[in-house]
Amino acid sequence: MIRFGKGVLQILFFVLVSYGMNAWVGFMGWPVPGSILGLGFVFVLLQLKILPLNAVELGAKWLLAEMLLFFIPSAAGVVEYKPMLLSSGPQILLVVLTGTALVMGCAGLAAELIIRRKGRKMP
Repeated sequence: MIRFGKGVLQILFFVLVSYGMNAWVGFMGWPVPGSILGLGFVFVLLQLKILPLNAVELGAKWLLAEMLLFFIPSAAGVVEYKPMLLSSGPQILLVVLTGTALVMGCAGLAAELIIRRKGRKMP
């Protein structure tokens, strides 16, 4: 039960960071999603050891494991745009496939670079 409560508090931390950064972006008028700034903010806190990893690890693992659930509403909402999909479907499909390929390629290259860098540092 303690583990559950700890996970809920960690998820609440991420929600508060997201809301806080969304408010900050709105206040500043920046054209950047607050969630992206929040991700960077948490990353900097972790890198500077201000925020220990074990303080957010359980909640982050749960959010990552359940990430697919967060996409269901947007996927279901596509049904409302049937006329647009019928008229512009091939172009939309091309953009989605190209974007997916680019993201997969960049993620693969980043993983390769990290593996090579860690390989050089290890004795």
